[in-house]
Amino acid sequence: MSGETGAHPRIRSYVLRAGRVGSGQARALAELGPKFMLPYQASGIDLDAAFGRTAPRFLEIGFGMGEGLAEIAAAHPENDYLGVEVHTPGVGALLKQLGARALTNVRVIQHDAVEVLTQMLEPGSLAGAHIFFPDPWHKKRHHKRRLIQPPLVGLLASRLAPGGHLHLATDWQDYAEQMLAVLSAEPLLQNTAADYAPRPETRPLTKFEQRGIRLGHGVWDLLFRRV
Repeated sequence: MSGETGAHPRIRSYVLRAGRVGSGQARALAELGPKFMLPYQASGIDLDAAFGRTAPRFLEIGFGMGEGLAEIAAAHPENDYLGVEVHTPGVGALLKQLGARALTNVRVIQHDAVEVLTQMLEPGSLAGAHIFFPDPWHKKRHHKRRLIQPPLVGLLASRLAPGGHLHLATDWQDYAEQMLAVLSAEPLLQNTAADYAPRPETRPLTKFEQRGIRLGHGVWDLLFRRV
């Protein structure tokens, strides 16, 4: 792992959990995986070749079951989206949606996002990056496992082009406060709001989030720009 951003070698973007791969997801992995999945490589990737065109590129780390990423990609065919996720059921679910929606502007890498950022993506190559509802590790003794830490934020900021945005969202207030502190301390980033931003229309509401809102739970969006 490159040391150019000071990223600690033990930082990981995920914790593996068991999950059942359904028959539809397995079929999508077999039939659509070769078209939409990019293998991890320890060298820079030619994104124009991977997508077959030149367009603004957006990264989503940890897309879950892929509903939000598929919806964003469908709404913005002028952009390309690179989804990074380690969990096979989620990858299969997203591939299934790409096929059902006939989307062509999404590619998937099933690998640790820190290594993808460090090895595969060139500095300044992204128009934006999204991390929506990362694992909050709500117990205080587990806070050190949270994804949003200074080394990762510095790495992400370095991969954004000037003017590119970093958009985070969480439904845990203390994690939102940590996110705000970490992003505000990164010299390459500037907050677009006084603190938390209104939810941009480009971030669709998930079913989980809609349920939380009905129950009175808060959601915090953070939208920072690369200077």
